[in-house]
Amino acid sequence: MSVEPKYRRILLKLSGEALGSQGSGIDAETVRRIAEEVKRVHDLGVEVAMVIGGGNMWRGADAAATGIDRGTADYVGMLATVMNSLVMQDAMEKLGISTRVQTAIEMPPVAEPFIRRRAVRHLEKRRVVILAAGSGNPFFTTDTAAALRAIELNAQVLLKATKVDGIYDDDPMRNPNARRFSELSYMKALNMGLKVMDSTALSLCKDNNMPILVFSLHQSGALEAIVRGEKYGTLVSTDVKEPV
Repeated sequence: MSVEPKYRRILLKLSGEALGSQGSGIDAETVRRIAEEVKRVHDLGVEVAMVIGGGNMWRGADAAATGIDRGTADYVGMLATVMNSLVMQDAMEKLGISTRVQTAIEMPPVAEPFIRRRAVRHLEKRRVVILAAGSGNPFFTTDTAAALRAIELNAQVLLKATKVDGIYDDDPMRNPNARRFSELSYMKALNMGLKVMDSTALSLCKDNNMPILVFSLHQSGALEAIVRGEKYGTLVSTDVKEPV
């Protein structure tokens, strides 16, 4: 007998680097693999919204450091997220998943504008909604946009896919003794200055009691396992046991 999914509606946040080879550009096979992971969850009856970053093409903060106006650099970054979203839409529709791309900056020839009630209706009709162009405002990251959209769409959890399988007290790529947390409170995550999510996104989730689950999408089947209620990654929420 199949197990009822733990979550009915999720928001999946992907970095732009997840789509490319060595963190840049777009690798069609990687995009297809991610789309297949999402399809496994969608086939369970889970409503899926997505936010994809643009760091594989452009990083506003890095560009600003070269002398480009920060506002301009961030708008260019928003356009990069639209490109990634359209590529993901194409991959998903090739797998038979009905999708809609909605953008925070209006561009009618390629996508719908973000309208909260319309996005909710798409989810209810079993369409994957890919939310592009961040929040539509410079100086805010796509992590913050993901937190905002998760709250607006009444998602039950914000799933943050990263390169590693959770939150550590140090960089596990450099420090093999880094300790992974199974659970963290919002305040602990904020006070530790962890780089998994920026402080604005964490604070927004804290203020609205939006759970965040950080995991690695490189683990095949991890997304489906999480949705089914299995223990994966690190959960950031209220009322958790703090690590000693």
